[in-house]
Amino acid sequence: MGFQTEFNSVCKFKNEQELYELMEYGRGKMVKKGFRVFPTGQKVIAYTPDNLAIAIVKIVGYIAEINFQGEEVTEVEMEFIRKLNDEESRIQTDLAYEMFFREQQE
Repeated sequence: MGFQTEFNSVCKFKNEQELYELMEYGRGKMVKKGFRVFPTGQKVIAYTPDNLAIAIVKIVGYIAEINFQGEEVTEVEMEFIRKLNDEESRIQTDLAYEMFFREQQE
């Protein structure tokens, strides 16, 4: 048991429905496995499940807990700031692969 610190500019969705709700309604949450620390109050880049940079969001809070099934989970609440344009998305996606995602695949 322990906390894992998230990469400070990445908010990666594993669930398309959670991403859709954020983009559609302007606020949303995602659930991550394990205890995680998110930069509350910071704006970060949101990524699709396919590792594509899609938007800027603001982390408004998170709760790390053990759910009723006995699993360690973290719920992250965020608000939508704006969608990235094509060039911003391409650059942020490339940087994230170089700095973060590639290492997770190895």
